[in-house]
Amino acid sequence: MTAADHPARVPTRIVFASIAAVWLTYFVIATLRGWLVGLEMHDALLWRRLVVILASMLVTAAVWPLLRLLDARPVWMKSVAVLLVALPASLLLALINQWAFAAVEEQATAQIGAREGLRIRSDEAGNLLVDPIGRDPGAGTTDAPASSAPPVIAPPRPTIPTIAQQEQADAALTIDAQTRQDIRWRQLTDVALGRYFLLLAWAGLYFALVNGEQAAAAERREGAFRRAAKAAELRSLRYQVNPHFLFNTLNSLSAMVMTGKAEAAERMIQTLSNFYRHSLAGDAGADLALEQEIAQQRHYLEIEAVRFPERLRVAIDLPARLAEARVPGMILQPLVENAVRYGVTPVARPVTIRISAAEDNGHLVIEVANDGPGGEQDEGKGGSKSGLGIGLANVRDRLAARYGDGAVLSSGPLPSGGWRTTIIMPLAYHG
Repeated sequence: MTAADHPARVPTRIVFASIAAVWLTYFVIATLRGWLVGLEMHDALLWRRLVVILASMLVTAAVWPLLRLLDARPVWMKSVAVLLVALPASLLLALINQWAFAAVEEQATAQIGAREGLRIRSDEAGNLLVDPIGRDPGAGTTDAPASSAPPVIAPPRPTIPTIAQQEQADAALTIDAQTRQDIRWRQLTDVALGRYFLLLAWAGLYFALVNGEQAAAAERREGAFRRAAKAAELRSLRYQVNPHFLFNTLNSLSAMVMTGKAEAAERMIQTLSNFYRHSLAGDAGADLALEQEIAQQRHYLEIEAVRFPERLRVAIDLPARLAEARVPGMILQPLVENAVRYGVTPVARPVTIRISAAEDNGHLVIEVANDGPGGEQDEGKGGSKSGLGIGLANVRDRLAARYGDGAVLSSGPLPSGGWRTTIIMPLAYHG
């Protein structure tokens, strides 16, 4: 299985960060709500709430490996799985919450009862007893101070309640154990529902992170495929140059052999061997230093000099600062071949082929010119007028594949006579 077959994974640190973010946000909101509504025993609630939040993080982290198994599954399958897995997890969180707050709940209930004049307690059977706190029997009566005031006739004494009536008045309100259990289950259900939706919210966040990671991985794969396709195109165009050049050279060798120039033909074969040894040494799709590319053209021109010993002149102008500038390998070969074919071959007089390089506003400018009668016409993308070669069309396609719109090729006659072909490309020293 290749790396491309594995689904994209959200980094573990990001998963844990998302878990912490969800539960810490809930912690802050719950604490702020308690402060705003004025809950009693705020400190006791705070540390217990923090313990519950830490436990919630651990439970959510335990749920994550189950969800991770569904990263590459369809959305409906993820949704169903989350709805099912979150149920027991939310119930567990509710139980943890109930356990953590049980003691403080009893204290809070006792405080509220005392404030309301009630005594709340549990009996051995688990029933909850609520009765009024007893008062001093003499409360509400005072002894009359001695005075000379005339006696006041006392009102008639109230009827003394019966024993049954007194027991009924003093009887405690009883909440049986079963009712208390039902109340606990309702509380547990309410808390579990809240935790359930929090778990669903985190699961939604997690799968959104998964989708983002998968989209980023798809973009990386697409970029890798594009680069591979561009490299293949560059290699294909580069390989077109070699047969074209070899075809012309073999024609020249054939002509030399037919005319009895065996020594010149042998010298050309040796030079051709040196040319191909350097040409095939590197990656066909890799960029070369400009000085290496021009050195290759020197080898080629040495081969052609065997054919035209009296007519071919060469001039190279390469500033030292541009020697390491990167250019596509063999990019100058078709241009130099055209200069020989259209500038040197048709005439009997000496013709100079000049290769020069310069820098212009962050761009590398390379010119191949000759002072002969002409050169290959630039007919734009679609080819050259030569039926046997690829010429300017090849160079144009290679520049477009390598630089897009960042490179320009132009070709045309010089005002003073001759022909010039110019390449303008981004200047780079690493590539």
